[in-house]
Amino acid sequence: MNSLRHDWTLSEITALFVQPFNDLLFQAHRLHREHFDPNHVQVSTLLSIKTGACPEDCAYCSQSARNDADVERERLLPLDEVVAKAKTAKLNGATRFCMGAAWRNPTDRNLDKVIDMIEAVHALGLETCVTLGMLTRQQSIRLKQAGLDYYNHNLDTSPEYYGDIITTRTYQDRLDTLEHVRDAGINVCCGGILGMGEQQQDRVSLLQQLANLPKHPESVPINMLVQVEGTPLYGAEKLDALDFVRTIAVARILMPCSWVRLSAGRSDMSDEMQALCFFAGANSIFYGDKLLTTSNPDENQDRMLFDKLGINTEQQAAQDLGSIASA
Repeated sequence: MNSLRHDWTLSEITALFVQPFNDLLFQAHRLHREHFDPNHVQVSTLLSIKTGACPEDCAYCSQSARNDADVERERLLPLDEVVAKAKTAKLNGATRFCMGAAWRNPTDRNLDKVIDMIEAVHALGLETCVTLGMLTRQQSIRLKQAGLDYYNHNLDTSPEYYGDIITTRTYQDRLDTLEHVRDAGINVCCGGILGMGEQQQDRVSLLQQLANLPKHPESVPINMLVQVEGTPLYGAEKLDALDFVRTIAVARILMPCSWVRLSAGRSDMSDEMQALCFFAGANSIFYGDKLLTTSNPDENQDRMLFDKLGINTEQQAAQDLGSIASA
């Protein structure tokens, strides 16, 4: 088993990106098999618990109050509605329930309400994840005490390109929140978005930032930009599908023990592209027909793809083991 590294150089990562496609996939897939079942995919569901009116100016985001996307502003969802959604997610095969709120940072009063949600969802037997914006050290400790399993806080892109995408918070702000979450003992979910007009060296630099954190994120979501009319990135040139697959493969090589998740943008991915991503080391997806405010393949579509590829989710795997035991 390869030892984990946190000292990757830009030149080393670039060398991975530019090698022949088959060589890269072979290296990534071989390493993936050392750490994971290659025919197993973890399933999460994402719910927007508070939508719209975010004060940040993220150029990709439909929920920014500074953009002109047609997104209805909503207050924080009531607890019973969140619990009902979590129950449905579990029935559909999700093992982790993620809750996202369009805040720059939560107030302590809002955090109280989110903690009630975390405890209720946890009681259903689901892993919990939230994304609430920036956190203080004390807020991170409170979330840990509430039993939170994962905190999502993406770096989005490279430090060099970041200012072209967001100006209302700094890259260091994001790193500080990750440090608070990690110090509190919460698992980190942290990745980025591809197809925002960045160059290959930005994807190299983003992955360097993730791989060289003091501890690799337990979950690494790799998003393909979903272009939303009314946002500054609407109409951006689309990323080549093979460049996306290359990024998945390099992420797997750099962070061999992390769950690498296909996140936003799967509605625009063919079955063949997703199959290549799974071969390259992706082993987690978001289930459900909506991710916060953008579309996602529905569960039936995903099940058909999994059946064609011979891929099991955790729930299916457990059912298969039960069938074998009773045979």
